[in-house]
Amino acid sequence: MLKAIQDYVKYGKFLFSKHARDEMETEEFGEIKEKEVSEAVLSGKIIESYPEDEPYPSCLIYGRTSESRPLHIVCAYGKDDGIVIIITVYQPDPGKWIDFERRKI
Repeated sequence: MLKAIQDYVKYGKFLFSKHARDEMETEEFGEIKEKEVSEAVLSGKIIESYPEDEPYPSCLIYGRTSESRPLHIVCAYGKDDGIVIIITVYQPDPGKWIDFERRKI
């Protein structure tokens, strides 16, 4: 799934949900740009999978921008429909994550 998502992002064949755009604009650690989302997805790895999500399976990707900013991106991938949707984007709070990859209990 990651390789397919990265290929779609690499060639600009993805969409942002309204929620993702709202989160990008109001991020508490500073606005997140579209370019940063692309960079983080392309350098990222899947840290959580949500195969039962509807209408498409989704996953949480952790990646870093070219400036080393950590980002979490939830992406839905519709293989049969040939679509990637960025559901939400945020800069993870280090108080809630271990190395930005595992949730603190």
